[in-house]
Parts: sequence; C-alpha cells; structure tokens
Amino acid sequence: MGHSSESPAATGLSPSRSGARPARTRKPLSDNAYGYLFLAPWLVGLLVFLAGPTLVSLYLSFTDFNLLQPPKWVGAQNYITLFSRDPRYLQALRVTFTYVFTAAPLNLLFALLLALLLNTRIRGISLYRAVYYVPSLLGGSVAIAILWQQIFGLDGVVSQILGFFGVHGSSWVSSPKQALWTLVILHVWQFGSAMIIFLAGLKQIPAELYEAATIDGAGKVHRFWFITLPMLTPVIFFNLVLQIINSFQAFTPAFIISGGKGGPLDSTLFYTLYVYIQGFTNFRMGYASAMGWILLIIIGVFTALAFLSSKYWVHYDDAR
Repeated sequence: MGHSSESPAATGLSPSRSGARPARTRKPLSDNAYGYLFLAPWLVGLLVFLAGPTLVSLYLSFTDFNLLQPPKWVGAQNYITLFSRDPRYLQALRVTFTYVFTAAPLNLLFALLLALLLNTRIRGISLYRAVYYVPSLLGGSVAIAILWQQIFGLDGVVSQILGFFGVHGSSWVSSPKQALWTLVILHVWQFGSAMIIFLAGLKQIPAELYEAATIDGAGKVHRFWFITLPMLTPVIFFNLVLQIINSFQAFTPAFIISGGKGGPLDSTLFYTLYVYIQGFTNFRMGYASAMGWILLIIIGVFTALAFLSSKYWVHYDDAR
C-alpha cells in the first residue's frame, strides 16, 4: 500500500482536523532580560549581603543589643551618648580626621611626583612601573602591618639607622606623639594605585600643547603649572575622592600596630577600630551600629563637598 503525499491543505482538511499541530515560534528574550539574567547573582548579593544588613544595622543603631539577647529599643540614646558621654569617641574622631587630612594629600602628592618621573620613554620603564606598584598590592595586608611594626620598633631598621648618626630614641610605634605618623607613612607608601591612574591621565594630555608651549619659551615649571596640572584636575579629583573614602575606612594597620586597642594612649584609635572595639570586644552592637551610620554620613558629607567644590577647580575638555 502506498502512502498519500497530499498535505492537509490539498485535501481540504484543516491542520487541527488532520492531527498536525502548527509550529510555535519562540519569542526571543529582550536585551534587558538577558542583562537582568546576568546581573541576578550580583543583585542577590546586593540585597542579601549589603542592602539587608545595612537596613538591619540602621534598626540596631536605635537599640541596646549585646549579640546574646534580643535587641531592646532605646531610641536615639546611642547617638546622644556618643557625643555627650564618650570621650574615647571624640578622640577617635580627632585621630581619624588628622589621619585623613594628612595621609590622603601626602599620598596623592607622592603618587603624582612618581607618575611624572615614570612618564618617560626610557628602556625598562614598564618594569619600574610594575615595581613601584607592588607596595599597593602588599600595603594593606596584615603581614605588612606586622613588618611595619618591626621597622619602627625599638630595635627596628629606622632606629638603627638613626642610631648610626647618633640619634637615639624610643620605639616609634610605642610613642603617643609618633605612632600615628608611622601609620601615615604606611598609607603614603601605598601610592601605587593613584600613581597608575595619574600615569593614565598624563598619557591623555596632547603632546601638541607641550610643543606649542616650548616654542613660546615656556619652561618645565610653567608647562607643569599651566598645562599638566589643569589637564590632570579630573584625575586628581577622582583620586582625591578615592583617598578620602579609603582613609576614613582604614583599619588593619591601626589594629595590628596597637594590638587592637588603639594605643598608646589612644593615639592610633581610628574610627573603624573603635567601632570594632565596641561591637566585638564590648559586645555593644547597637552602639557600634550607631557609630557606623555616623561614619557613613561623614564620608557622604566630605564626598559631597568634594563634588560641589569640583566646579571651581576641575577642568574638563568639553567645558572649554
């Protein structure tokens, strides 16, 4: 018996009557759907590990919570106590502001100077740039903080070098007047990231500007002040904001060098270190949460001030 080759249309039968199902075309996902699909892991992490704990900490900042018992609502008492009955908190603010307003500008200045020196076309310059970037990879680690403690200790390298010239003193990290400045030096030593960003900015400055200035008789100093520095202001602004945020969040060096106590005599009591002491040493998590939110506000205010002031000193090409 032969099989009929006639289609349902030729026999006058509709596809539904002949038993054949019409082919369904799948509607492709939109570009937005694919984007949200790939962003889903990050969005879950944002909600679960960042946004959720942040909102919880806001609630805890209005409670008395010792990690062992349920939180007890106390209203704004934690915030009132911070500014009226906690001298160590005010000391932590003083130490942190001193650190931020000295370490951040010095770090940027040192990074800019090295970027200018490394912005040359000499043999092996790539190797020099990589070597100078290494401190930024190691500077924030616990091992480097321990090494820094040994370098500025009583029998450290710095004391031995000064002793060779007849200058004898005590341990730098054990002196209330000098301990904080050892941490400032450590922060300045971590100049690699800012240096790389400055180098990228220097590469974007048109060489024609320098050539024209040289023809007009401008020297190196004039070329730096009237060409390099104005053209670098967007990069300086970017590095400044990063340095302000990172300096306010500094924790590991002060924790290691002071043994987690902020000593000697609270001279290295960073804000973040005091948050740690209150939250995980004294088990006052509600109090520590209030401190955390105040720090968030402080960083936000200084970042906003930087953005507001940028219109007076940051120059962009499209604005000229």
